[in-house]
Amino acid sequence: MAIRQPIVSVLGHVDHGKTTLLDHIRGSTVVKKEAGRITQHIGATEVPLETIEGICSDVMGNQSFKIPGLLFIDTPGHHSFTTLRSRGGSLADLAVLIIDVREGFMPQTLESLNILKRFRTPFVIAANKVDRINGWKTFENQCFLNSWSAQDTQVQQVLDDAIYKMIGVMDDEGFKCDRYDRVKDFTDTAAIVPISAISGEGVADLLMIMVGLAQKFLEEQLESEEGPGLASVLEVKEVRGLGTTLDTIVYDGTLSSGDTIVVGTTNEPVVTKVKALLKPKPLEEIRVAKGEQFDTVASVSAAAGIKISAPNLEDALAGAPVRVANDDVDRVVSEVAAETNICIDCQEEGVSIRADALGSLEALSYELTNREIPIKSVGIGDISKRDIIEASATTEPLKRVLLAFNVNVLPDAQEALAEADLKLLQHDIIYKLIEDYEDWFEKATAQSDADLREVVVHPGKYLFLENCSFRINHPAVFGIRVLAGRVRVGSRILRPDGRTIGKIQSIQKDKNPVKEAKQGDEVAISVPGMTIGRQCRETDVLYVDIPEGDARRLRDVKLNTDEREILEEVIRIKRKEKVGWGM
Repeated sequence: MAIRQPIVSVLGHVDHGKTTLLDHIRGSTVVKKEAGRITQHIGATEVPLETIEGICSDVMGNQSFKIPGLLFIDTPGHHSFTTLRSRGGSLADLAVLIIDVREGFMPQTLESLNILKRFRTPFVIAANKVDRINGWKTFENQCFLNSWSAQDTQVQQVLDDAIYKMIGVMDDEGFKCDRYDRVKDFTDTAAIVPISAISGEGVADLLMIMVGLAQKFLEEQLESEEGPGLASVLEVKEVRGLGTTLDTIVYDGTLSSGDTIVVGTTNEPVVTKVKALLKPKPLEEIRVAKGEQFDTVASVSAAAGIKISAPNLEDALAGAPVRVANDDVDRVVSEVAAETNICIDCQEEGVSIRADALGSLEALSYELTNREIPIKSVGIGDISKRDIIEASATTEPLKRVLLAFNVNVLPDAQEALAEADLKLLQHDIIYKLIEDYEDWFEKATAQSDADLREVVVHPGKYLFLENCSFRINHPAVFGIRVLAGRVRVGSRILRPDGRTIGKIQSIQKDKNPVKEAKQGDEVAISVPGMTIGRQCRETDVLYVDIPEGDARRLRDVKLNTDEREILEEVIRIKRKEKVGWGM
């Protein structure tokens, strides 16, 4: 069987150097074409073996390689793992996790690491920006060990300390790793390769490690069978003169111009015929290449990034499968439909989510489920009016939220959103979207509790202080100490035997009127219609009388342990007279 080139996903935190590394390898300036110099879309770049051999000539020795090159996928965050998919799994054979040696592990680094762990993808760590270490002497395009040996001792120590920190964090995350020249067994130890994506130092070492790993451990996995092409949609794009096109990764078999293909969509799969296959020229990037930077090819074999031009692709779905179906179209349609089916466990009450691609939706739901955040409804594509209405129909206010990953709000939905009681959260990084939701939820919960505390009678338990009967009646005035919870003006007094004996008219603390007294406060209260010595006495323990409806609502309020205990005591008192009270 032919050995295809490995699919390599480049992951890491924002601005840690993912695209800059690929720019150095391919001799391009893609990073300068991006908004804010940060990758905004998935890109695919083929790096032929001869290019790798040219970069690695000083460190190759007499080694020879069978693989035809490397196919790099450059993405925002871990988007390649969520969009580049087959049957729910990632298609990436290898990954490069780029970490800034000065900043170390950032939230998106850890998120990428969790994705690698989830899909059990072999990876190499590129410890980038060694040239930014104070005192570092730059030797352009040198292998790391040559640059390393020329550095001053204190500079070497700074880098060593940074690498030891990485090793410590990786150990905490369940991974064994070490600097690549110290690794004895690459099957159980992840290699850390110090590099500079700007000067090229260590890049040759990084490429050699990746090619070596692919050839030694992944050869069987990289065997590509002759047969109908299998691909995954990266992006759906409108191209002038071509209409709607698909940027895809062909990961098995062969795809040819004129082939009948089945493409996954948000509805039923589409059956269409390939008009043209446009392949970026070597070292050109599929997401930024222009017309003259593509070659029209008759066919392409795995693994390759290819743009497909065909009719009726408007509803194609990023992350969906593309399969050649020259024979037995019905069977292939059924297989594509099954693979494109959204299998996410939805609850009766929960948040609503929407994403730009099937894989993104799965990744977002996976992260929410891990945090035990229930999901009510899901969808793919830009937000419509119907999405707003459905999300707003959730009965629980704290779940009336729509989380939108990398999608826009359509005009009709903008109008509906302005009138809806709905919180819309949008972001193009999954972990940031979830962080935003958790921040909002915490604040909304606190506000909801505060609002409920204003309108719902809260638990309170207090002691009638000895020698603190200031007025027997008309109204009765006496001193209390709040044992737990709170006591407010207007709350009724409940005895342990279940009898209600009056309503607090006013509260004074240090001779000043206050609206409420909290745990530990000693205050004087006045109660009309009550006589001390008849309805209650000094040293009596009393409760705030809680209406039954408020007792039910308190289940949704964040009470502390003491307040929860008081509520249970009041429920027990009430149930002596009415079984099931407060249920």
